[in-house]
Amino acid sequence: MKRVDVVSAILTNESGQILIVKNRKGDSFYWGPPGGAVEVGETLEQAVVREVKEETGYDIRVGGLSSVREVLFEERGHHVLFFTFFAQIIDDEIQINDPDDDIAEVMWADFPKAKELMPFLVEALKLETESEKALPFYAFEGTR
Repeated sequence: MKRVDVVSAILTNESGQILIVKNRKGDSFYWGPPGGAVEVGETLEQAVVREVKEETGYDIRVGGLSSVREVLFEERGHHVLFFTFFAQIIDDEIQINDPDDDIAEVMWADFPKAKELMPFLVEALKLETESEKALPFYAFEGTR
């Protein structure tokens, strides 16, 4: 199996909203925190900073680790590690600069809206309340 590292960032504003992106995959769409694959020679931190900038236009400062999640995608032959970080916006404004044209929309969502748009990820990332951060964790999410 090929190892694939994927990073994402949990970004919140002063109103407690979370920044999410609408990802395009073929003819379908799904919502999630900004992020993507780590490129050769990048650190996890460099990758998440680059991905957030490409997908949202924001410059960020990476804070602590939120989670490491692991999934085996047998059909694709991928062993994926998902690294999610807490981060803070330090500059700029929303502007999609995605060279792969994978991002359809960027929005700030309150907790109920985020839970409606990405119920699996809200649970998987332990984003259980609007104001409470979960402690960093690891989870093996099985084989798909």
